Amino acid sequence: MSLDFAKEQAGWSKGFLNIAGVDEAGRGPLAGPVVAASVIFPQDTDFPGLNDSKKISKKKREMLFEEIKKIADVGIGIVSHEVIDKINIYQAARLAMKQAVENLTKTPHCLLVDGKMRLDLSYPQQAIISGDAEVASIAAASIIAKVTRDRLMIELHEKYPVYGFDSHKGYGSKKHIEVLKQHGLSPVHRKSFRPRALRKVASG
Repeated sequence: MSLDFAKEQAGWSKGFLNIAGVDEAGRGPLAGPVVAASVIFPQDTDFPGLNDSKKISKKKREMLFEEIKKIADVGIGIVSHEVIDKINIYQAARLAMKQAVENLTKTPHCLLVDGKMRLDLSYPQQAIISGDAEVASIAAASIIAKVTRDRLMIELHEKYPVYGFDSHKGYGSKKHIEVLKQHGLSPVHRKSFRPRALRKVASG
């Protein structure tokens, strides 16, 4: 399946030329940052192969990541585990999305935002539930965010190899939880939320 640009076409026809799709990756993991991306495609783009980043292979995500960056304006926002613990994951995801929009080169005329979130920005915006599976520019943002975050987690794996961040990317897999029970939390684990089985695990 490849998403078309129906939502963007509707906006382009109304004069909204710079339409930014916005999505995030990393709300659910136990460790690492939350990462967001914003993508503005040129008007009347035809970009086959786009879909929700969770529905395509790693190899295809990596390929699309590079292709998107070649033709689109891309902004990225990264909010650390420390900030997540201070303001909660929902607000951290909103902040990362806001940063992603602010880091675009072009000024967006409107935003298409995945989920139910409204960002603290003055641009016209529309929240679209499951937008990463419905809207091409949001799907592109999901790919950029996912690949960026995965690469960050691989870097963290090199620093903290015992936790296996290269495989589970910080999500609460069975293997990850077993390692946490044995070694405790790393410096990059989120302390504000974790599975019930780990609530007594002391920070490392």
